[in-house]
Amino acid sequence: MDYLTALFGKLAGYAWGIPSIVLLVGTGIYLSLKLGGIQFRGFKHSFQLITGKYDKEGDPGEVTHFQALSAALSATIGTGNIAGVATAIAFGGPGAVFWMWVTAVVGMATKYSSCLLSLKYRTIHEDGIVSGGPMYTLKNGLNMPGLGGLFAAFTLIASFGIGNMVQANSVVDGLRYILPGAERYKLFLGVLMAIMVGLVIIGGIKRIAKVASRIVPFMAIAYTLAAMVILIMNIDKIPLAFLTIFNHALNPWAVGGGAIGAALRFGVARGVFSNESGLGSAPMAHAAARTTEPVREGLVAMIGPFVDTIIICSMTALVIIISGAWGEARPENLQGAALSAFAFEQGLGKLGGWVVGFGLVFFAYTTIIAWSYYGDRSAEYLFGERAVLPYRMIYTVLVVIGAFIPLKLVWNFSDFANILMAAPNLISLILLAGVVKELTKDYFDRMESA
Repeated sequence: MDYLTALFGKLAGYAWGIPSIVLLVGTGIYLSLKLGGIQFRGFKHSFQLITGKYDKEGDPGEVTHFQALSAALSATIGTGNIAGVATAIAFGGPGAVFWMWVTAVVGMATKYSSCLLSLKYRTIHEDGIVSGGPMYTLKNGLNMPGLGGLFAAFTLIASFGIGNMVQANSVVDGLRYILPGAERYKLFLGVLMAIMVGLVIIGGIKRIAKVASRIVPFMAIAYTLAAMVILIMNIDKIPLAFLTIFNHALNPWAVGGGAIGAALRFGVARGVFSNESGLGSAPMAHAAARTTEPVREGLVAMIGPFVDTIIICSMTALVIIISGAWGEARPENLQGAALSAFAFEQGLGKLGGWVVGFGLVFFAYTTIIAWSYYGDRSAEYLFGERAVLPYRMIYTVLVVIGAFIPLKLVWNFSDFANILMAAPNLISLILLAGVVKELTKDYFDRMESA
């Protein structure tokens, strides 16, 4: 295990070097400029769309705009918001939070573009089941089925890490801190999660979206309210917390060049892990939306990084920084979910720890079920419909295994798998940016003249 942890740590370090960071953030900046700041000028309309005002029952697709967003958010609002933020601060310092914000803002344009294209180039089968995502964008939009196959293969592998084992592992990590002795029940916790996952994913995107649209809003609001209570109780410390974030991100004279580099690397990596902008995962869920307007689903999709990173991740980060639970003040051996639980306990006592514990359970659960859909669409693309059921069975078993794997090994594996997914997706976004711009202009011109 130690060898594998070190190996994937090195691979992740190389994969998340300057070239990858430039490609991810640079693509977001390029799309933001090319689309005239779509994340700002289309922001209000995005929220109008999820109210159902523009939904049409007869449109092709399987789920509503809101259900598609809930399914995508259920994959992103997960342990990345609790364990990922804590890991970023523990290893990259408070400055990592700034770079998480950067990935979210430019990532809104990236997610808008990728989900718009995913809907435009999706395949709707005779039975009404939708298959979509970057693999179909590459195949149908660029005539690159081979590159689409590579994306599907990387997604299949990544689904076992970022979408499955990381989630199960972080639940155990958090509960072990909240409930001393919980590590003795790893098998029970893993089996229980696996059963609950299997009961949902067998129903495909419709059942996943239905469950996610009920759980995600409730848990996101509950977790955010708990964080807000702590921040209001420590409102005088908030300005200093923001100053600390900016200082550690941008001031090498104060913290050193090495600290700036660590903040950049862990901030971008954890930011992408949290909101998944550029990876190409969310487009698979958004492709199933009932609409004939690709732009509309792109606008709905870009709400994801805003809610996930700008709101929820920021709440976790501010609580950790205000509590002093980072750097040299960080309790020994605490990282990931346990560090977040410790920080919340400083503000709300035992209740804070329980908020994080229950948040982890529900966030991880919805992330696992959403990522199963990404994996089974990839399996279907690569091997046909016959591969979907075996994939779901293997995926469910791995929930149990994930509860036993060391935290750092899982994170390193996920970082490496993430960047492998991102590469084919970013290629499609850059090559089809002109199509995105043309569709965007046409849609808003029609909206203004309506």
